[in-house]
Amino acid sequence: MEIFGIPIQAFMGQLLLGLVNGSFYAMLSLGLAVIFGLLGIVNFAHGALYMIGAYVAWLGAEYAGIGFWWSLLLAPLVVGALGVVIERTLLKQLYKIDPIYGLLLTFGLALIAEGVFRDQFGVSGQQYPVPELLQGATNLGFMILPNYRGFVIFASLFICLVTWFIIERTRLGSYLRAGTENPSLVQAFGVNVPMMVMLTYGAGAGLAAMAGVLAAPIIQITPLMGSNLIIIVFAVVVIGGMGSILGSILTGLVLGLVEGLTKVFYPEASSIVVFVIMAIVLMIRPAGLFGKEK
Repeated sequence: MEIFGIPIQAFMGQLLLGLVNGSFYAMLSLGLAVIFGLLGIVNFAHGALYMIGAYVAWLGAEYAGIGFWWSLLLAPLVVGALGVVIERTLLKQLYKIDPIYGLLLTFGLALIAEGVFRDQFGVSGQQYPVPELLQGATNLGFMILPNYRGFVIFASLFICLVTWFIIERTRLGSYLRAGTENPSLVQAFGVNVPMMVMLTYGAGAGLAAMAGVLAAPIIQITPLMGSNLIIIVFAVVVIGGMGSILGSILTGLVLGLVEGLTKVFYPEASSIVVFVIMAIVLMIRPAGLFGKEK
């Protein structure tokens, strides 16, 4: 059986690959959107935090015998704590000045992290095993679905939706949103706004680390894995609308599928299709598809 002259297994395989990539785009762009929407910081260090999360998982397995499932808990905590240190020592000085300074600072932090890990581990890459519980594949009839890749898609969707629900539908989320718009008023009601901001950045860093752990069994772990992905993720955030949580999730998933389909029909354009879409969206709607027009 064929679809548009392409064997259905090859077609569905590319769609699956696109959906897996879209899951990572969604998780990373979600963290970026949370940090920008609530703190106003363009966090260029997000790719480095994603890379560090993958290395925490690998180092835990290599030297401490920590398995994948514990790494899913440990890596976000470690990288989240690192994010808290970054926010308290560096970023808090920049909230009341031009956002470009935050971008430059986080870009510098990303270069430092990449350089340190390149010096320690080289650039050849490390392999991380697929957890035993998720090894193998399932025959769906029209395609063979690797169990781990299916898990990544569902886990990413679950994490994204839980994060969206917390921010948009809970009292904690309303405090976060109010604290970014009028911090002095929220502070007057007894809410510790600096603590809330600190934990928000830590949570965004933790999301990046969790994405890194999920990616570790699929791709090689290298110091460059974050910088190779972060440009596309920024494009996803711009298309969805800077600061839009739901926009980042939906746009990440859809663009992953579009990228996968482009590899089927016109492989030469697969590396630029996201940026072409970004240019078109910005010409029509400068605030992004889900962003608020000022």
